[in-house]
Amino acid sequence: MTKLTHLTSSGEAHMVDVSAKAETSRVARAHGRVLMARETLRLAVEGQAKKGDVFGVARIAGIMAAKKTSELIPLCHPLPLSSISIEIAPDEALPGLRVLAEASVTSKTGVEMEALTAVSVACLTIYDMLKAVDRGMRIEGVELIEKRGGKSGDWRRGE
Repeated sequence: MTKLTHLTSSGEAHMVDVSAKAETSRVARAHGRVLMARETLRLAVEGQAKKGDVFGVARIAGIMAAKKTSELIPLCHPLPLSSISIEIAPDEALPGLRVLAEASVTSKTGVEMEALTAVSVACLTIYDMLKAVDRGMRIEGVELIEKRGGKSGDWRRGE
């Protein structure tokens, strides 16, 4: 197991110094899902939610969250994101919505937390937009599925 880089030798948390690292192109992808009643899914897909466009608002919320990751997660470095995209797709088999985020940056540190934060907040926003009709919704499966670039190289879930 790799040593935790955010802890000093005495066990105190600190922000990792990345000043000596080279800037490289980095990409991270994460996904999650919001499970809901079929009728709730229908309302979202048909644009009938009382709060408005579930897909559009959740997409913007995820993008905004990715840009604020270092303000939310204490030891994350602020990153100049090159791109953040959020895809939200209905899935009748769940039933519910699948959320996929991809974040990219040219930087000295990775962009995994930005992708995970984007997915998490997009899922929370979906819940908020639809909770008036379905308080039993569940957010699940939020996970990193891929990262590319950096010293540790590429990684893909399941490999």
